[in-house]
Amino acid sequence: MKIIVCIKQVPNTTDVQIDANTGRLKREGVESIINPYDEYAIEEGVRLKEKFGGKVTVITMGPQQAESSLREAIARGADEAVLVSDKAFGGSDTLATSYTLSSAIKIIGEYDIILCGKQASDGDTAQVGPAIAEMLNIPHVSCVKKIEVVDDNSIKVERMMEDGYDLIESSFPVLFTVVKEINNPRIPSLKGKMAAKKAVIKTFNVDSIGADTKRIGLSGSPTQVVKIFNPPQRTGGEKFVGEAKDVAANLVKRLSDLGII
Repeated sequence: MKIIVCIKQVPNTTDVQIDANTGRLKREGVESIINPYDEYAIEEGVRLKEKFGGKVTVITMGPQQAESSLREAIARGADEAVLVSDKAFGGSDTLATSYTLSSAIKIIGEYDIILCGKQASDGDTAQVGPAIAEMLNIPHVSCVKKIEVVDDNSIKVERMMEDGYDLIESSFPVLFTVVKEINNPRIPSLKGKMAAKKAVIKTFNVDSIGADTKRIGLSGSPTQVVKIFNPPQRTGGEKFVGEAKDVAANLVKRLSDLGII
């Protein structure tokens, strides 16, 4: 079984800071980690490989520093990794990112399953996985919480819903986005860390994937983030004390004064 796992390197959520002048996230000097949801995708890919045999290839789009996340994925059990990196990809929104990754996946070659985390912690759009599937013209299932049955021709999964789950069957190839309920990611082993240190990371650029320059980076991104800012801090509010009857009357008057009622 040939499995591709798409991951993203994101700022550690405990260290996120915003530049007061530009209104953008500060990434320089901020610790970067594998997107938490993607850890579950890596683990599920490795488990499928261990059960059915095959190979797990991890891919990410980002700057050269994203190589560290790819090596961590290898330490967790992936077999090889691909870094899609080029200054031309800078400023990509979810559409341009999906196009870039789908173009790179075509270069990687045959695959049975593509796994992605449900969403990224720095964007929370949950759009890239499904968009990759659409660009590759393959079926996809979002919010997968369990891979139920796998045979030579099809695969059955449980898709998490608010009031239970759907049982869905699909042919190959297929893309799944996974939720944290699907497994418990393993800690990298010493053997895995040694393999990761020695691993040769393949690097693709614009020319390598044959990308249309009009569909990548800022030029291929119809969505533009103008500004990111911290929400204003909440004040302490107002507190009414006293007898219940008086408190109720004062509350009604205050709400009326504010035009709420």
